Amino acid sequence: MTPADRIHLVHALDERLRTTSICLAVTYGARHDSAGRGGLAHMLEHLLLSAPVAGVGPLVQHIEGLGGTANAETGLERMLFYAQVAAEDADRVAELLLRAVLEPALDTDTLEAERAAVLQELAAAEADPADVVQDAFLGAVFAGHPLGRPVGGTVPEIAALDLDAVAEGHRERFLAVPMALAVVGPRLPRALAGLSDRPRVVPAPPAPVPLGPVRAEEPAWPDTFGWVAVGGRSQGLADPERHRYTVLAGLLGGSASSVLYQELRVAAGLAYSFQAWDRGYTESGAWRVLMGVESGNGPKAVEIVTRELARLAEEGPTGRHLGAALRNARMSLILDTETPLEHARLLASRALLTPTPWTVSRELAEIAAVSGDDVRRAAAELLADPVTVVRPEAR
Repeated sequence: MTPADRIHLVHALDERLRTTSICLAVTYGARHDSAGRGGLAHMLEHLLLSAPVAGVGPLVQHIEGLGGTANAETGLERMLFYAQVAAEDADRVAELLLRAVLEPALDTDTLEAERAAVLQELAAAEADPADVVQDAFLGAVFAGHPLGRPVGGTVPEIAALDLDAVAEGHRERFLAVPMALAVVGPRLPRALAGLSDRPRVVPAPPAPVPLGPVRAEEPAWPDTFGWVAVGGRSQGLADPERHRYTVLAGLLGGSASSVLYQELRVAAGLAYSFQAWDRGYTESGAWRVLMGVESGNGPKAVEIVTRELARLAEEGPTGRHLGAALRNARMSLILDTETPLEHARLLASRALLTPTPWTVSRELAEIAAVSGDDVRRAAAELLADPVTVVRPEAR
């Protein structure tokens, strides 16, 4: 089997579009890096868009020289490579993208340049408590587990990577896993004609790594403005009930229609900026509320979040609040499908999860089916094993 044979092609074609958006999703992320080589996936992501390709130089520079956009990102379980270009440039760009990721011309000069970029990226993240608290929260929720690793790696890990290690990671890991390539545009680029869009058998994933207990510790509250994450484990991507946590995030998110907005910002005035999300992975998921709080306000803000979770666990949401959360969740998905590049990212990501074609109508129906009792159970499960993390911490 060649690397191209592992790519499942999905598309949403619309002749009215004047741009083509392409996204390649790869089932390789930070959790798959071997021990002692954390950050390898992150480094590889940088290199594949920056290494010279097909006589045009770095792919990202070439695409942006055409007036398009290109980028990539690494998560815990997947990578995304994506671009949006004028439709007349799509044939050539699709060909270059496949060549860049499947047959990269890796070299030491590019490695050193991207190592410097990654180290600066890590330094910038380390200087931002809103970034640091996210890694710390996942590290506590998935303590001692691959899902608790920092996606970007650590400075010593990045410094230790050499060209042989990166090339081996590309050959032995990146090219060996399922991929999905999504196109949203007026037509399919010619370079993709050999890829299959037929539903295919997705190989059984490796057995999930056993999860240990969460690491719940008393926060060391700082005497400065800080960021606090409150939440716990949710459900994995394969769980048919995972959307209840999405709706719960809407009920306690930063929208002016949320329950928490009224209590935390309007009534108590404790946090101007806050948000909630849920992320699903293979074994489990993570749900959290993230809040920026002034010195002395952290414990009070956490108390309000916990109180609202407890109320939802006991009573469930009101019909009005549930309806607003359901509409917000559905609208978020609809907006993604009506923005071509976001639609391509969504199609590629969903295609990694199942051999059957994903449809927005089916996911919208799954969200609409979430009941007040579903949300009540989700809140109760979070309260059974809660985690609170703050950054910076008191010295």
